Amino acid sequence: MTTPLSGTGVPLSQCTTLRLGGPATRFVRATAAADLVEAVRDLDASGDPLLLIGGGSNLVVADEGFAGTAVQVGTLGRRLDPLGDGLVQLTVEAGEVWDDVVAEAVAQGLGGLECLSGIPGLVGATPVQNVGAYGVEISQVLDSVDLLDRRTGRVHQLPASALGLAYRTSVLKGTDAAVVLRARYTLTSGGLSAPIRYAELARVLGVGAGDRVPADAARKAVLELRRGKGMVLDPTDHDTWSAGSFFTNPLLDDSTFTGVLIRIAERLGADVDVPSYPAGPGYRKLSAAWLIERAGFAKGYRGHRVALSTRHTLALTNRGGASTRDLLGLAREVRDGVRAAFGVELTPEPVLVGCDLG
Repeated sequence: MTTPLSGTGVPLSQCTTLRLGGPATRFVRATAAADLVEAVRDLDASGDPLLLIGGGSNLVVADEGFAGTAVQVGTLGRRLDPLGDGLVQLTVEAGEVWDDVVAEAVAQGLGGLECLSGIPGLVGATPVQNVGAYGVEISQVLDSVDLLDRRTGRVHQLPASALGLAYRTSVLKGTDAAVVLRARYTLTSGGLSAPIRYAELARVLGVGAGDRVPADAARKAVLELRRGKGMVLDPTDHDTWSAGSFFTNPLLDDSTFTGVLIRIAERLGADVDVPSYPAGPGYRKLSAAWLIERAGFAKGYRGHRVALSTRHTLALTNRGGASTRDLLGLAREVRDGVRAAFGVELTPEPVLVGCDLG
């Protein structure tokens, strides 16, 4: 059954990787899909505000907390089904820890998830964010999801093609209209990784772009790269007390991109090498980390009890004893500094609950 961990006032700082956030009025942990559905339906019928929590790795909660019921997803279960032609479908409940799933897939000789190793959070968040790293996005392996539609109260299956998956977003992001119950991924058997597309990872592995390597070798390399950037959770390391990358890499149309290049040249010189990447017809993606550093915010840049990670400019970290107000103050400073320097607006990647950047 779905039972409250505590009657009232559970601090949501206990449920986020930032270790920030005030209390929820009521806190419930659902350990089975049927209980999760029941809890959400009951709350919708009562009109009580609902906050769905997974691993808390992409959540910034106000110091005042959440005036409603926080439901933490704790549902477990995995299943493998052969599809033929060297393909396997992996079905996973939403409450499974994502990196545990990746580790098990690699251990079983399945390829496709290895470049997403070390990403914190639970399975249910992967289609919402279209999580990605090192040249791979969930959209490349996701087959379908089971959703609870809160408008109708019904559970149904949706193919990945219906989710509007794009760079770090989907039709599920920024809305509470549906709850992910489970996800299905199509993976390859045979022990090899997906083609290696990310230049940094290819260099570490000593292969060319598009080559495939043993999936376990790719996983080990990705984990080492992430550890070097403070992006593998460690309770003793304040560089990992974060929500991962706080800002998304900005996508600019060609005209805006040209204007930004002019501003960069005026500030930094015409011969500066600006990292950018194709992002679909007529668009380029800029590196948010590069912009932040060139706007004057180096790794380790400190605010009040918060700082940019000493190893990864995009991570805003709690150095101990911080508040959400402290974190948002640093985020505003960085956002406004980049805007003033280059005319680029940075967009937060985490979900902000009861707070905003203003």
